[in-house]
Amino acid sequence: MGGAWLTGALHAIATETGWDPASADHVVGTSAGSLIGSLCVAGVPPWFMVAHSAGEVFEGLADARGRPAAEADRSGGATFKLQRALPPIGPGSWRLALKTLSQPRSHTPGALVSGWLPRGVVSTASLEDIVRRAVPDGWVDHPNLWAMACDYVTGERVAFGSEEAPRADLAKAAAASCAIPGFYFPVTIGGRRYVDGGMHSPSNLDVLVGHELELVICLNPTSTLDAVPARHPIERLQAFMRSASGRRLGSEARKLREQGTEVQLIQPQREDLELMGGNLMSRRRRHEVIERAVETVSRQLAQMQSERLGDLPKGEPERVRRPDGPPSTWPALPRAVQPQRPAA
Repeated sequence: MGGAWLTGALHAIATETGWDPASADHVVGTSAGSLIGSLCVAGVPPWFMVAHSAGEVFEGLADARGRPAAEADRSGGATFKLQRALPPIGPGSWRLALKTLSQPRSHTPGALVSGWLPRGVVSTASLEDIVRRAVPDGWVDHPNLWAMACDYVTGERVAFGSEEAPRADLAKAAAASCAIPGFYFPVTIGGRRYVDGGMHSPSNLDVLVGHELELVICLNPTSTLDAVPARHPIERLQAFMRSASGRRLGSEARKLREQGTEVQLIQPQREDLELMGGNLMSRRRRHEVIERAVETVSRQLAQMQSERLGDLPKGEPERVRRPDGPPSTWPALPRAVQPQRPAA
């Protein structure tokens, strides 16, 4: 559901501003954001993601591996198969669990819980396949595409794609960013296990502090400014999680604003949340969520008073809006792969 909302939100931004989100100086993705951000930067425009989700068949269009685009999974990664591994016994990361006992204040609430959860059993192969259709191996040729994940032993966050991070295939890094502790099987990169970057922060907005950016647009599907009634315990838990995510987001945004960066926060509204429902891993109403996000984010953009937002450079027409005519007449969508970043 988070990836669906992000898809609709990016499509709204592109169509309302004429700007190509993939051209941003920095593209930072956490969990589903790493998948959507990777596809966007690799040359898959938001309008194409929307059309693909709607079930359109693009005759003659193939992915980066030569496979028909129409055969690609339309569930946004919500295809769940068990990982071939021994059943989990005890905490998923004993070392992280014990570390949080001895140093509880040095870890985020997500890390405090994640180490004690059983190791996840669902394979991330379907998530990797989504990215490999655009980038079969290596990394994309973008200076600052970062997929946020967390080391499953130390709890420390890692920005895959940055100079400080271990080298990795983009597909592996994006899958690691999505590997929810206790649900997905951890992703091994360079001999170490990694899990969802949301274990540190749902937004990781503060990773951009110190980069002297003029404008940051943050899309956060896990928080909201709207009051949503909570009628039973599950809904109250969801409200608590959204509130915690919102507080973290606000704190990170303040750090950027204190250094002179304009930060525009875009979050789901009540109509979005009603469609997304309580199970964020469901795909039942995925395309409805995309369509609703296009509407609600377009409204938010219209209400924003920002000269910088209005001055965003115009993107290539085929990256912003669907070209006229059949796919055979479309300009070639770029597939910029950076081969010098091999898998570790």
